[in-house]
Amino acid sequence: MTSRLADIAARAGVSEATVSRVLNGKPGVATHTRDSVLAALDVLGYQRPDALRGRGSRPVGLIVPELTNPVFPALVQIVESALVSSGFSPMLCTQTPGGMPEDDYVDLLLDQGVSGIIFVSGMHADIKASTARYQRLTDRGVAAVFVNGYLDGIPAGYVSCDDAVAAKLAVRHLHDLGHRRIGLALGPRRYTPVIRRRAGFVAEMRRLGLDESLVAESVFSVEGGQASGLELLDAGATGFVCGSDLMALGVVRAARSRGLDVPRDISVVGYDDSPLMAFVDPPLSTVRQPIAEMGAAAVHALVDAIRNVDERRSELIFRPELVVRASTGPVRVS
Repeated sequence: MTSRLADIAARAGVSEATVSRVLNGKPGVATHTRDSVLAALDVLGYQRPDALRGRGSRPVGLIVPELTNPVFPALVQIVESALVSSGFSPMLCTQTPGGMPEDDYVDLLLDQGVSGIIFVSGMHADIKASTARYQRLTDRGVAAVFVNGYLDGIPAGYVSCDDAVAAKLAVRHLHDLGHRRIGLALGPRRYTPVIRRRAGFVAEMRRLGLDESLVAESVFSVEGGQASGLELLDAGATGFVCGSDLMALGVVRAARSRGLDVPRDISVVGYDDSPLMAFVDPPLSTVRQPIAEMGAAAVHALVDAIRNVDERRSELIFRPELVVRASTGPVRVS
């Protein structure tokens, strides 16, 4: 029992004594605090006491891509903890290839009576997708927040990393190391973050007087990075700016398949600073998304929208940070 109280207290951000008071139906606990404890109870999978069933902790949806990219589980953990602390019970929906699509998840969440939904790198990032699916949420009064993507005409909260700056930071780093043939490996151009990152890459390459045409598009995976890496190697690239850490690992794989060493022969910069990237071989230089701050901001925006605290619907842009490790080094002189 003590272990269970400690788990719930840690998740809700309250004392074990407060948890005990809530579970035993004692008075003197603020409504917000009680909701946080009940939400923590639900998230941890503990059964509520009979007297507390059907009370408190409103459900909120969280729709994320498949969790093979380590950055998404890290973001989920941050968002879930912040929602629980705010008195909401997160309902996690993970999209997998061939699995339930985003629209079906939205229908499921609406049937569950959610107060709002946080979308992470979903259809909202695809400029070719219809926005009608999100307009119906607005029409039904369901709050929505979108992470990494933007929709014109849809009143919602938006949280993004500055993708253009991310590309510029990576290019400058490689340029400072002496690289002049710098390539960009990223995902399909129809996604807003890709468009922004490509624009930042092109702008910085032009500013430096370098050839900005070395761009290879694939998918955000190790295999996609490997395909892009081989294409850019054939084009003579020695420095690589990648659309994700997984793509960067694919570029490293491509280089090794050609008998090249990283960073002696080529330099590779990832994006995200996913967990464990400091422990791969070689440790990956990357551009870090501030996911802790972004996750907290997404929850704050959603809670404000649910409580009608703030009717402003602007995009919060967070500045990334270059993290230099061992996958980048001075250009090799022939």
